[in-house]
Amino acid sequence: MNIEKTESIKLIALGGVGEIGKNMFVVEINKDIFVVDAGLMYPERGMLGIDVVIPDITYLKENINRVKGIFLTHGHDENIGGISYLLHHLNIPIYGTKLTLALVSEKLREHGMKQTVMVKEVYPSSVLTFDSTTITFFRTNHSIPDSVGIAFQTTMGAIVHTGDFKFDQTPVGNQFSDIAKMSEIGQKGVLCLMSDSINAEKQGYSGSEAIVGEEIADVIYNAPGRVIIAVFASNFNRIQQIIDAAAKNSRKLVIVGKNMKNTINLAIKLGYISVEEDFLISVNDMDKYSPHEIAVLTTSNKGNPLAVLAKMAKQANKHVNVNEDDTVLIAATPIPGHELAFSKTIDLICRAGANVVFEERAVHVSGHGNQEELKLMLNIMKPKYFIPVQGEFKMQKAHAKLAAEVGIANDHIFLVDKGDVIEFKEKEVSTSGKVPAGNILIDGLGIGDVGNIVLRDRRLLSQDGILIVVVTLDKRKKQILSGPEIISRGFVYVRESEGLIVKATDIVKNIIERSMEEHVIEWSSLKLNIREALNQYLFEQTKRKPMILPIIMEQ
Repeated sequence: MNIEKTESIKLIALGGVGEIGKNMFVVEINKDIFVVDAGLMYPERGMLGIDVVIPDITYLKENINRVKGIFLTHGHDENIGGISYLLHHLNIPIYGTKLTLALVSEKLREHGMKQTVMVKEVYPSSVLTFDSTTITFFRTNHSIPDSVGIAFQTTMGAIVHTGDFKFDQTPVGNQFSDIAKMSEIGQKGVLCLMSDSINAEKQGYSGSEAIVGEEIADVIYNAPGRVIIAVFASNFNRIQQIIDAAAKNSRKLVIVGKNMKNTINLAIKLGYISVEEDFLISVNDMDKYSPHEIAVLTTSNKGNPLAVLAKMAKQANKHVNVNEDDTVLIAATPIPGHELAFSKTIDLICRAGANVVFEERAVHVSGHGNQEELKLMLNIMKPKYFIPVQGEFKMQKAHAKLAAEVGIANDHIFLVDKGDVIEFKEKEVSTSGKVPAGNILIDGLGIGDVGNIVLRDRRLLSQDGILIVVVTLDKRKKQILSGPEIISRGFVYVRESEGLIVKATDIVKNIIERSMEEHVIEWSSLKLNIREALNQYLFEQTKRKPMILPIIMEQ
């Protein structure tokens, strides 16, 4: 089947640019829309109370009849974590490799969703044909098995999205990148390449998993007591290395954390992690073994693999707590923005007396390629145009610089923000406007009901607290029946600030009495006057600006 002539191609990032995570890219060929990944982002500092952040999919909802499917590059939360939320609005097919789809099914089950959507498994050798394009895949190497890049073949040339990748010559489980197929795509002609930018600022190569496996085994061999290991639950390659190293040193493995148990059980069931029978033991059976016969594996949700470990260090975990004979191995690096949490947890572990192994040993390498690997991808694909994606703006800019170094013209490199539209028509390319894009904040069961105003209020409450003024009025007799009563939370300790509260009460009382004398009892203006007067007085006395909430009741 021949694909129709390509009249127009639009490329739109709905997420994953100018940020870490929340990856979602739209490839629009003629009238057909193809979505690459549907990830989430963990909340940044200042997003108080927010659980996760997902992309704004307004553009997809407005064009739902043209969306042909979601094509997933791999199974990390940053790429599949938003699927369950997206499916509330879009009933479209999902394409992914075996492990990726299994992890998607787990996500849907966690959210209590029945998988009624059409799920289609693909392989690196798969070829999918649509009216406007033929879609092919190529194997990439990343920290999770079954990772692929995606190529959309058009009559203008290929549109290629690499997904997350590195080039490791000695990977775990022989998960080699398919350089031959990448080269074949490049030889046929790539119109535009979208490539992973996470490590674009880091020189050289990202390092081999083979080195990490040896280092982990050495740490476990030299540990006199228990070894407690923290790792990202989705880093299957690292988990396999830990299992191999523990088994090599005749240690049983105890898994702490429901998320980690579920992930490992799924991976074992599907054959992506291999483990000997009786190697895994229950936390309740730990006392049957000597400390030097035990390794403990843990992780947590929300992007922080040290959350459970922090509880252990505080002696607050009901199963395992850190003691001074333990060796704690942190086989992970913090997600940008979460460095402080890592530092605080390591400090807690040191206070508990344990030996901490972190950055001084090569017990972790990134799953993202460094500069030399990014340049290799550029040279293999030989794109005419280039869009750095998946990373903060400084990473995108560093990647753009690398592209220029390997010979791509500066005016053929696009640094895009969320919602920007890059359009190709015949021999012309343009930045043709913008589509709705941004963050959808998820707090509990609420999706998108927390916006900037709510976050602003939460920040104000966290900084200076709240002052509630309660008063009951008789509007007919024009008199105060009860109050004013002032309640302070997070502002001042009332017992030590009686003078301040009494004066504030008098200010409110005077405003209400004056208003009633002037026969002006209009609730909105009365509340505004109370807020303004108290704001001025309290700032003069304390240099703080609490949120002031007047509550006026009528009888």
